[in-house]
Amino acid sequence: MTGRGFSDLVRGMTTREEIEGLLARTALGDRASFATLYDATSAKLFGVALRVLKDRGEAEEALQEAFVRIWQKADHYAANGLSPMTWLITVTRNLAIDRLRKRKRGEEQGDSDAAELIADQAPGPEAQAVAAGERAQIESCLGELEDARAGAVRGAYLDGQSYDELATHYDVPLNTMRTWLRRSLLKLRECLSR
Repeated sequence: MTGRGFSDLVRGMTTREEIEGLLARTALGDRASFATLYDATSAKLFGVALRVLKDRGEAEEALQEAFVRIWQKADHYAANGLSPMTWLITVTRNLAIDRLRKRKRGEEQGDSDAAELIADQAPGPEAQAVAAGERAQIESCLGELEDARAGAVRGAYLDGQSYDELATHYDVPLNTMRTWLRRSLLKLRECLSR
């Protein structure tokens, strides 16, 4: 990390190259790099988990699971032209969606936990700040997509719906839905990088 210290990383001023370096050192078992990676990315990843789960406690648990997975799988991230944040967000989002689906299955089976019923559903100030900073840009980019494709992206990546559920909802074949989502994500990535 040339010319910048730990405090810059913590303030979220981490570059793509620095995050790639932190991931590479984490893959080698460097705990200090892992701690720095956590400090630099945890607020954003918490916002992702909170957006999917809409429950602060569950989002915190999903974030913890995500960082365990990142520690274990850091060697699976390869600098392949994709953003390291995309990989970190995907790991976090997938774990949050898995938790959401388990919760839905539990509700369908009548297994509600009293603690979940009284949990504070309101996001904290940190999560609100993270979400507010990105919401406008994401909404603007989603606005560039066709309505059905934007709805499918929201359903899959924000609401945790499965590809099967989306294909049924939009009355298209499953492979068509996968194509919609893949192409829409490419367009979104292009828009967000402008």
